[in-house]
Amino acid sequence: MSGKLYGIMAQFDSPGAVLHAAGKVRDAGYHRWDVFSPFPIYGLDKVMGLKNSLVGWVSLLMGGCAFMSVVGLIWFSNAFDYPLLVGGKPMFSVPMTFVPAYIMLIMGGAVGALIGMLALNQLPRLHHPLLDKKHFELASRDKFILVIGATDKKFCVKETKQLLEAIGGVHVEIVEDID
Repeated sequence: MSGKLYGIMAQFDSPGAVLHAAGKVRDAGYHRWDVFSPFPIYGLDKVMGLKNSLVGWVSLLMGGCAFMSVVGLIWFSNAFDYPLLVGGKPMFSVPMTFVPAYIMLIMGGAVGALIGMLALNQLPRLHHPLLDKKHFELASRDKFILVIGATDKKFCVKETKQLLEAIGGVHVEIVEDID
């Protein structure tokens, strides 16, 4: 091995085969693994135990912070920093602050969604070790790839390779990260 071990990948020929294999990998106790497919496979997310993404919460937090920041800025500016009494109007009015605060809520939510997606997907990554494997290219055409990561607590090269071969994986290969 010339690089850092990334994991072991196996190729499957049908959606049913990779779904069955995913169930076997989950039942074997692995936690750091993924499936690559040319199209969505119904039920795979449940087999993998995937939950809702945290991107929505990051977006909500950023949008809420932007909203409160604008309201706070308008309140501070009108009430303390530069109070200007015009026609007996109050120094701070909620209806007046709603439109700019709402605009910033939308913009903050959009920026939060972008930042959350990039951070949770660990992007930008300019090179991925799976892209060096010739059989991985077929995952965008007509094959299905299951990868078990080397960072998994249960990972052992020999046992993991035997498991992937036993559940029907073909072209079982060790994946190394050159970085």
